[in-house]
Amino acid sequence: MKTDPTIAAAKLKMLNASVRCLVLGLLSLLPILGAGFALFSLWYSFVARQQERWLWNPAKPHRMVGLICALIGALVWSCVDTILLFYVCDSYIHS
Repeated sequence: MKTDPTIAAAKLKMLNASVRCLVLGLLSLLPILGAGFALFSLWYSFVARQQERWLWNPAKPHRMVGLICALIGALVWSCVDTILLFYVCDSYIHS
């Protein structure tokens, strides 16, 4: 049974996007730099999710863990980065 090369390519793209989502999601938990990694992780999750409509994704649990880590990282580090930026700007203005 031959498979269509476009289906195989789409499945590889989806699997790669899921693994990248996991790796970047875990990196999004790093202090200060995490917000940027979280955005890329969310993007790769979106790319993989688009392909999951038509294809089975064996790396879906990896994508979900990456997505959860990215959401946590984005929320926490965006708030912390905003507070730090506000504090630095405030101390710069008052000095």
